[in-house]
Amino acid sequence: MSAGALLVVGEVVTDVVALHEGPLAPHTDTAARIAVRPGGAGANAAAWAAAGGARVRLLARAGADSADWHRAELAAAGVTAHLAVDPQAPTAVVISLVDGHAERTLVTDGGAAVRLGPADWSDDLLEGAARLHFSGYQLLSGPGRALAALALPAARAAGLPVSADPASTGFLQRCGPGAVREAFAGVGLLLPNRAEAHLLAGTGDPAAAAERLSARYGEAVVTLGAQGAMVAAGGRVLARVPGVPGVAALDSTGAGDAFTGGLLAARLAGADPVEAARAGCRAGAAAVALVGARPPTGRTGPDVPDRSASTGRAAVR
Repeated sequence: MSAGALLVVGEVVTDVVALHEGPLAPHTDTAARIAVRPGGAGANAAAWAAAGGARVRLLARAGADSADWHRAELAAAGVTAHLAVDPQAPTAVVISLVDGHAERTLVTDGGAAVRLGPADWSDDLLEGAARLHFSGYQLLSGPGRALAALALPAARAAGLPVSADPASTGFLQRCGPGAVREAFAGVGLLLPNRAEAHLLAGTGDPAAAAERLSARYGEAVVTLGAQGAMVAAGGRVLARVPGVPGVAALDSTGAGDAFTGGLLAARLAGADPVEAARAGCRAGAAAVALVGARPPTGRTGPDVPDRSASTGRAAVR
């Protein structure tokens, strides 16, 4: 008997990925290799979970300008997309500036993504689901919080575990600690990166942060970039999972989303928290070797040609 589905509430984004070798040159041109890719933290995690063998559905909002393209890309990735088409706002766009060390800086236009709200929710989405996962971008927006007020009680009533990725330090700082605590109430598994865990737990030590967050939420997995991940449950660190060695990192865009997708797929398949974190690290390693934030499907154009990249441990996020 197959495992139940993963329901992701998140976003679809059109990613413009620009790989540049040197520093950006102000007031003039900077040479770059540029590609347009489907993205969005929720959609990326959904695609990587599907690549890990899970049955996945995604609730998101897109503009009429590119909803059909995003729906087709998600279908090619094995994700059943429930896309609300926004008649007013265009699909969200992120410009990802990726330097010669595969580190990215994001410039974001939330567009339709941040307008996902209660009108887009239906309890029918939970039918056959085994887990509900939220992208933090949704939990930290006003309409998204209103949607969560419907979805979280419905998931709890159905006995489903709930997980969330806090999204980004920028969003967390703008919302403030009180709003953040309220947004993540009811979440049983939190998946922050090191910087997000620092903000949420009030400590820069990832082990202490994982302990504090798991005491508050039940489970926490703190991703540590090239060093892998820290896994904790019930206020106790279970393991520090190492990163994957020997990967030539090209683009770190979406590596954390890949980690989330790989981990959640493994959990749905019955893996324990530590085994699932290892699966997440493998997915993150695969992601940094690609241009863009999704596993390849054959639908999008060819990747940007390879450039020289240092070989080292693959960054998770």
